[in-house]
Amino acid sequence: MASDRSNEADYVRPVRRLVIGVLALVLLALFLLWRIDSPRIERFRTAVVDAVVPNMEWAMAPVTRVARMIEDFRSYTRIYEQNQELRRELQQMRAWREAALQLEQRNAQLLDMARVRLDPQLTHVTGVVMADAGSPYRQSVLLNVGARDGIVDGWAVMDGLGLAGRIAGVGDRSSRVILLTDSNSRVPVIVQPSGQRALISGDNTPLPVLDFVENAETLRPGDRVVSASDGGVFPPGLLVGEIVMATDGRMRVRLAADYGRLDFLRVLRSRPAERIEQSGTLLRPVTEDGELIDPMTGHTAPPPIPDLIPDPVDGTLPQIPALPVPGAEPPGAETDPAGGSGG
Repeated sequence: MASDRSNEADYVRPVRRLVIGVLALVLLALFLLWRIDSPRIERFRTAVVDAVVPNMEWAMAPVTRVARMIEDFRSYTRIYEQNQELRRELQQMRAWREAALQLEQRNAQLLDMARVRLDPQLTHVTGVVMADAGSPYRQSVLLNVGARDGIVDGWAVMDGLGLAGRIAGVGDRSSRVILLTDSNSRVPVIVQPSGQRALISGDNTPLPVLDFVENAETLRPGDRVVSASDGGVFPPGLLVGEIVMATDGRMRVRLAADYGRLDFLRVLRSRPAERIEQSGTLLRPVTEDGELIDPMTGHTAPPPIPDLIPDPVDGTLPQIPALPVPGAEPPGAETDPAGGSGG
């Protein structure tokens, strides 16, 4: 028995070594075959892959199925998390909607109690952005509405969220809109809630600069910026954006308008404010000589009535000059009973 086992071991060892050697030679040949850069070898490699890979699909099917199941589970987990987040946001939006409705009702009641007269709502004309004429030195777009649609130069333009620019050039069928980011754009604004007045200056960057602030210490990042009616350029109260602190230390405005999706723009029809040129009766204009001018007639006003103080010597009151009455005879004229004036 011992001799049989020794003979079997002596037979297995050479076979094992032969198999390992052949396997090493095959692997080396495959390595060299895949490393040789030749058109013929490339065609041979392609033929080998086409012959072997389709026959190995049965071996890869379980691995592919397991990988697909893992990916589907991860996708289901992400969808579940997004669903939960959307549910929380929907609950918050319902609460905000209820609060907004209550505030709207309260605001309407207060306005009715105070008898506040509100201006009529601004009407608008919606146009399609035909072409973007922007450049590194100019920020503007073209609209397909013009003079035939009643567009007037200088009207404000919004994108539905916030102020985008103003009309700066009107044609018959088109008009040009200069954006707030343009270097030639200057817009007067009011910062809320501090009420500070400032000016937005475009510099061809997405965040225009906030200049000429009265008191910058009262401003904070996140404050709302709305348009002001200074100069009669824009209607007051249009949302512009919010204040942000730039890396250069200057206060800039993050615009509410989405400049990346300017597909449709609304041109607001704004009417000019009523101008009052005449002064009231409390503030009387004067001439160069210091004489009062009647604001109604434009002529020199009659002399003021003197104080009725008795004379300290004889105790008589000063005479009051007679004021002319329209349609009456001048002082000193006498009328006889016959209707003729006395000579």
